[in-house]
Amino acid sequence: MTIACLAVCAILLAASSVAAAADTAFLVVHKKGDLVKSKGTEKVTVSISLHNAGASTAYDVSLNDDTWPGEFFDVISGSPVQTWEKIDAGATLLHSFVLQAKAKGPFTSPPAVVKYRMAAKSVLQEAYSTPLPEFDILSDKPAANRFDWSFGVQYGPLMLVLSVVGLFIAILVSPSKSKKISKSDSSVLTSSIVVDFRPDDSRQPLWVFSCTKCLDNAARGFQV
Repeated sequence: MTIACLAVCAILLAASSVAAAADTAFLVVHKKGDLVKSKGTEKVTVSISLHNAGASTAYDVSLNDDTWPGEFFDVISGSPVQTWEKIDAGATLLHSFVLQAKAKGPFTSPPAVVKYRMAAKSVLQEAYSTPLPEFDILSDKPAANRFDWSFGVQYGPLMLVLSVVGLFIAILVSPSKSKKISKSDSSVLTSSIVVDFRPDDSRQPLWVFSCTKCLDNAARGFQV
């Protein structure tokens, strides 16, 4: 009985806290970075959005994303620090700045910090943005191709096989506009496809599908 009463009290307190928060300012902060390589240099464009998801205005808003060390980056446009007088309820502000990379290697940017007041002269509140995933600075690979290939290595062959199987199922179940496929025709409706995927650099294919004379059947009137 005591545990049940405590649980009910906790639920009521949580509900009251949510209701109280809904009547105040509440900032949701999102940070993203775009890595651009050009003429032997690399630039990172950092974009931060601040959205007031609360029901009242946020005052004395300050943004600090001073998480880019000087030995790795130079700020060439904008500033990682910015202030605003207020953000109205439901409004969104966008802020961006550009960095130039100086050192080579992986780098991860922690969340930016936003401080604001729920009412004029009230206690400062803090909000944190989403962090940035690790990216490789001044890598030999093109910026567009710098991602982890493990997902493609692990699931690429499976997706290819499923696509091939789905394609042949669609061919088999699709009605022909010119004539129906006879048993003799359907018995030769096969094709040869070899999926040669070797993650360990071996010379043995993982999947082999034998299928022939698809084009011959198509030429004789079978239409997908």
